[in-house]
Order: sequence, then C-alpha cells, then structure tokens
Amino acid sequence: MAFPTLKNDRLIKALLRQPTDTTPVWIMRQAGRYLPEYRATRKQAGSFLDLCKNKELACEVTMQPLRRFALDAAILFSDILTIPDAMGLGLYFADGEGPKFERPLRSASDIARIGVPDPSEELRYVTDAVSLIRQELDGKVPLIGFSGSPWTLSTYMVEGGSSKEYRHIKGMMYDDPASLHQLLDKLAQSVIAYLNAQIEAGAQAVMVFDTWGGVLTPQTYREFSLDYMQTIVEGLKREHDGQTIPVTLFTKGGAQWLEAIADTGCNAAGLDWTIDIDEARSRIGDRVALQGNLDPCVLYASPEKIRDKAKEIITRFGNHPGHVFNLGHGIHQTVNPDHLGVLVDAVHEFGLEIRK
Repeated sequence: MAFPTLKNDRLIKALLRQPTDTTPVWIMRQAGRYLPEYRATRKQAGSFLDLCKNKELACEVTMQPLRRFALDAAILFSDILTIPDAMGLGLYFADGEGPKFERPLRSASDIARIGVPDPSEELRYVTDAVSLIRQELDGKVPLIGFSGSPWTLSTYMVEGGSSKEYRHIKGMMYDDPASLHQLLDKLAQSVIAYLNAQIEAGAQAVMVFDTWGGVLTPQTYREFSLDYMQTIVEGLKREHDGQTIPVTLFTKGGAQWLEAIADTGCNAAGLDWTIDIDEARSRIGDRVALQGNLDPCVLYASPEKIRDKAKEIITRFGNHPGHVFNLGHGIHQTVNPDHLGVLVDAVHEFGLEIRK
C-alpha cells in the first residue's frame, strides 16, 4: 500500500540525531482519558478491549489529540497486553483495578502451553488499525507503533494483573529462572513479529515500553529485561519502503542503566523524570537520541510554570540534535487538556529559540 509523503519529519530526524528546525514533541498516552472526546468514544465502544479491537474507533482516538494540539507524531492507540491476550490468557479489565488475566502463568507447564501469536491472525486488528491510521494521517506526522517489553508483559502474565510486590514473577525469577527465560524468549519472538508486522502495515517508528524494569536489581535487569530488549532490537526491520525505522527503548526507573540501554543498538532511549536530561546526555553523548523527560505532574501547575519547566529541559539538553520532548511517563487522566496545549506550543517555541 502506498502512503503519502511525510510532511512533518521532525520526530524521525530527531530519533536519528539529525538537525531539526525545532524540538519535536509527542506525549505518552496522548490518546486517552484526559480528553472528553476519548471518553465519549470509549463509551460508544462499550469496553476498553472493544475499543482496541475496532480499527475505526482505534483510528478515531489516535487522531483526536492531533486535532487539538500541534503534536509531531501520532502513536497507535492500543494496549501493551495485546500479545498476552492473543496467547489465550483471558484478558479482562476490572473496574478500578486495571487489567486481569483469567489464566495466569504460574508453572513450567503453563508456559509450555502458550505459543507465539501470528500477527496476521490473532493480532490482525492491530495491523489493520495501523494501516487505517496511516491513511487518515495523510502524511501529516509519522505514526509510532509499540509493544510492551518481555519483562513487563511477563509481570502481568505471571502475577495475573498489576502488582506491588511481584511475588509470583520474582519468585519464579529466583526459584525457577529457566522457566521464566522460556517465557521471556517466547515473548521476545512475539514482540519481534508483532512490531515487524506494525512496520509492514505502516508504522514509521517503534517503541518498546519496559514499564516495570525499574523494579529489578542491576543484575536481574540485564538478565531478565535488557537482554531480551536487545534481542528485539536485533530482530526488527530497521528499514522499510526505503525509510529508516527508528526504535526507542524506555525503561521506567531505568536511568541508572542508561549506558547499557544505549549499547543495545536502539536509536533512542526514553527517560523518566528521575534524571536531569543534561546528565543523561553527558553520560551517553551522541550514541543515541533521548526522549523525555518532564514530570507528568507539572501539567497540574499553572501555564507559566509549565512553560518554565519546558524551557528548562530544552535548555539543559542544549542546541544538539537528538532530543524528542515527552513526559517521563504517560499523561494523567485528570490533567486539563488546555495545559497540554500550553506545553506543546512552549516546546516548539523554546526549541526554535535555542537553535538560533
């Protein structure tokens, strides 16, 4: 399928550490519950999963923030748990409790029963949505595809949902590491196939979300999270239709491992708010681009403070290529949407100033 030429390529250039006219900005969870139009569309869908699995509605909520804000990228509306759902674990969402699985993986025999999903079959609704979104974007901005990391996916699959203690997954990690490695290997192969299918369907950049990597020790992070993300980076299509496909790795709470993340071969490392961006850049130099890293709670502050904090991060990064402005994690659902508009405009304004 032929898609229109990309009109705004700031994001792609920045991820490849090429000069841009200003700092590109997009926001994690930019299509989400802070927008009243999103809440209306979700109500129309009937449930969160039904929203994810309806390509027209997934396209609609992907486009909604772009109609309000001058964002430099769209990100596919989906969920990180699509792969475990396709593995037959019985994903459902309990009100006020987040995602749950009817059949969590607690033993070697449980893990042996699951296979690698075929993106063209069990996950076809995702790739269909990617193609529809690319058509709807009409070259306005690039489309980002994504997946959860193997470690993060496995935490939900073994715990059966969200966790504060990680008793089951960490118990398996320490007591039966061979079984956990078997699961992580299946997930790495699944993520590679899934992201490559998104790229073939039209995603112009991809991102791996390692939401729970920060709960690990330095040794276990490398063995049970980072090694598998490196496997994914090595297995991804890095060119498609004559264009380079950048890949970003984001570990929440992972600033202490920034050098190791940069060594995976990714194009960019996502940063949460626990490290100053100038320190991050001094540590990794020009090896990878950096994405981040405003504390999401800044968006609860006044417009003046939002502008100040945006300018501070841009100033700390300096007049160098390779910065994609973002929050340090997803936007909170109770944020005033107008405050995000202030942030986006401020990033472009101060990004332009620093390049003069």
